[in-house]
Amino acid sequence: MKIDITSFDGQTAGSIELADEIFGLEPREDLIFRMIRWQLAKRRAGTHAVKNRADIARTGKKVYKQKGTGGARHGSARVPQFRGGGRAFGPQVRGHAHDLPKKVRRLALKHALSAKAKDGAIVVWENAVLAEPKTKLLKAGFDKLGLNDALIIDGAAPQANFARAARNLPKIDVLSVAGVNVYDILRRAKLVLTRAAVDALEARLK
Repeated sequence: MKIDITSFDGQTAGSIELADEIFGLEPREDLIFRMIRWQLAKRRAGTHAVKNRADIARTGKKVYKQKGTGGARHGSARVPQFRGGGRAFGPQVRGHAHDLPKKVRRLALKHALSAKAKDGAIVVWENAVLAEPKTKLLKAGFDKLGLNDALIIDGAAPQANFARAARNLPKIDVLSVAGVNVYDILRRAKLVLTRAAVDALEARLK
């Protein structure tokens, strides 16, 4: 598929052919869902924990005599039935990550890029360069282009001035091509790729 290349100030700078095997697939929601679930599960800390009955610091003395009280039999005040006792079947520290084959992850990235292309939500820039690291200057350019919710992907490393200026803008993310991922692509309305990013993606995914 063919798409126009624009500059940051909105000027057309030619066109580029995007590879159909990366940007022209029919998006599969199942693959994209599996990838996002894998990403979000992997980032979970898993540090949630509660005290079970073995962790409670309380006397082990029998609460009251076994028979004759008319109440239920109890042998410990640490059990979950009592206030201040341990919790039954509560969360414990664990990892939430699960396996996902590398081929599936690679294919899911292609389908995420294709989904953006299908929606007409891909913009290609010649480069992402700013003369000085001024958020006000960058915001003025984005307002002119109508970009208020976008992921911008540059080549090996984003330009320092551009990345610094974009840090204070809500709903604007800047990543290198090495950090491109399905979740960040789909959580933003627009996907902005520089020419260097397109070349790097095609070299990586073909």
